[in-house]
Amino acid sequence: MVHNLDDVDRGILHLLQENARGATAADMAEMVGTSASTVRNRIEYLEEGVIRGYHPEIDYERAGFDLHLFVVCRAPVAKRTELARKALDLPGVINVRELTTGTHNVHVESVAVDSETADETLTGIEDLGLEIVSSQVIKEYHVQPFNHFGKDLFED
Repeated sequence: MVHNLDDVDRGILHLLQENARGATAADMAEMVGTSASTVRNRIEYLEEGVIRGYHPEIDYERAGFDLHLFVVCRAPVAKRTELARKALDLPGVINVRELTTGTHNVHVESVAVDSETADETLTGIEDLGLEIVSSQVIKEYHVQPFNHFGKDLFED
């Protein structure tokens, strides 16, 4: 089901992406120009399809995982979905992206405490039948709210 988002919805989504844990309905209502009860109702509606969940942003290095890897893989198209789902079960894997175009069609993000553990994850990826095209260590990971979800509604 497609949700037709208005400015209030986009503003709420932007504010939740900036700080879902700290954003109160009253604060968001003031920012988007509506009532707190409207914000709560809109969030409930958005949680029925647009908002898929609330997830912490983890500093993996501070959590003891010094290596943050990005692995580009190739999978046969007929087995791509199956292999992508299986990759999620590997130790250290935190994210798998399945692409529908191009030959580098599975991207795996993982964390490891050391290079030995990282190698175990890479071996696991290969054992699944994914061909590793490249692997890199991520230096820094930057995230921001998608700016079309209401950033333009607020003054800086």
